[in-house]
Amino acid sequence: MRINEEKCIGCNLCIPYCCGGAIAEAEDRDKCVIDEDKCVECYVCKWSGCCPKDAFEETPLEWPRSVRHTFSAVKAAFSDTRMDGRGTKEMKTNDITGRFRLGEVGFTVDVGRPGTGTSFADVEKIAMAVADAGVSFVEDNPTTRLMEDGKSGKFQADVRGERILSCILEFKTKEEHLMKVVNALRAVAGDVDTVFSVGCISRCREDGTIPVKALLDEAGVFYRPNGKVNIGLGRPLSPY
Repeated sequence: MRINEEKCIGCNLCIPYCCGGAIAEAEDRDKCVIDEDKCVECYVCKWSGCCPKDAFEETPLEWPRSVRHTFSAVKAAFSDTRMDGRGTKEMKTNDITGRFRLGEVGFTVDVGRPGTGTSFADVEKIAMAVADAGVSFVEDNPTTRLMEDGKSGKFQADVRGERILSCILEFKTKEEHLMKVVNALRAVAGDVDTVFSVGCISRCREDGTIPVKALLDEAGVFYRPNGKVNIGLGRPLSPY
């Protein structure tokens, strides 16, 4: 995204709308400018209609910069990853899909936020940290699709420097490796210039106990519990 200097009147109305903190008032003239390194190509500035002079202009996005728009724009077409959305819905519909089985723990790591954003270099640090803890990444996920190596969590070299609004890492591991993954996330949190939130899931046992809850309680890890109830709309699920 760029600002047409001939149209811009320097009213600064657009600055609060920028999700990446990329718009600022130029030091040498009464105009607004966009720092293209910070811009995540979300197009909120243009689509919001905040500019009274319609000074925002979309610029042609080629690979790998096009991935910024893919992961940041609400109305983006996910042609770069060949699938829709920032992640899958399998954690929320495990009663139907059965992706996470008894004895397994599933994770989502939601990296970045409006106003903060993230880079794939930081996402890679998180991915490689949990990979070392022994996880398997969900293949049908747009973030996983950008990995050079799905086992190590290493990303393609051409996308590492790209900034985006947010993305979701999805993976699973064995119950006994839960705290190894949690500790890896705790350690890498201080090594990234972004924010992330973590969600995890485990199947209830036949006696109604929730394995992941017991493990987190024992380790003294704070969490906000949520529940999903199978109301019989999905296909039968094997307990194994």
